[in-house]
Order: sequence, then C-alpha cells, then structure tokens
Amino acid sequence: MSRITTEDVEKAQAIWGQGVVDIGQVFQDGGDYTARAKEHVDSLYAYDLGDVVFKPTLAAAAQFRNEENGALSYFVGGNNDHAEDHGFAIKPWTTVRFENSGIILLDGIALAMGNYFFTDLSGAETKVEYSFGYVRGPSGELRINLHHSSLPYQP
Repeated sequence: MSRITTEDVEKAQAIWGQGVVDIGQVFQDGGDYTARAKEHVDSLYAYDLGDVVFKPTLAAAAQFRNEENGALSYFVGGNNDHAEDHGFAIKPWTTVRFENSGIILLDGIALAMGNYFFTDLSGAETKVEYSFGYVRGPSGELRINLHHSSLPYQP
C-alpha cells in the first residue's frame, strides 16, 4: 500500500465536502437522501475496517457516534436512538471548504486539523473546527477513522 500524501488528504476532503453538498441536494430534489448519506458514510468512513471514533459538531446527548448508524443519523436525522439529530447534511449546504492548519503523515495513517466552512443557501458561511484521521481502504482510497468537529469557542 502506498504512503498517504498531502494530496491524498486534500482529495479526500474535497470528496467528503461534495458528499455533504450532494446529500442536501438530493434532499431538496425529493430524492432518497438517506441512501445518498449511507453511500457517503459507507465509502468515506472506515466502519467496515475497524474502529471509528466520530464526534460530530452538534451532538450533545449522544456526543460520540462510534457506530455507523449513529454517523448516518447525524447526517440525515430520523433515528430514534439519536433524537437530537435533525440532519446536518440536509440543511442544505452549497459548498464545503477546508482550510488545513496542518496535516501529519505517518506510516499508514494521516491526521488533518483545521477549519472547514459550510455555505448555506443564503450564502452565509459557518466555520467549524475539525480533526480527521485517515487510513487506506481496500481499493487504496482514504477512509476516515477519526472525525472530531466543533464550533469555535465563544468567550
């Protein structure tokens, strides 16, 4: 398996961001947004490869989503086990932009931290802090095994 590069991480981030936008678009179009979100989680997170630790931005009652159903619920809502979820990805968003503070490349894993910015239909941007960890999937694609995001501290 080839070493993970900065370019690999940036490509994975672009794919993740477009996936969030796509889920919202499918929702707006009246399509099966849950199926699109499941595809997003299945293809971009490493739940099938081992442990994934996931702390989404707007989760309080169930802070951590270390199982695939919890991650899916965060993106689209509708899961009674996570009643606080209203579907982050179905807001919808028009763009997602990453600004990496740093990317650490290690043997077989990569860690990225920074801010990502979500633009809504009105053009307003929401800044969110993130840390993602990546491993290679069976086809060489990057998969997320660590996802932590939070809104910036407001003193």
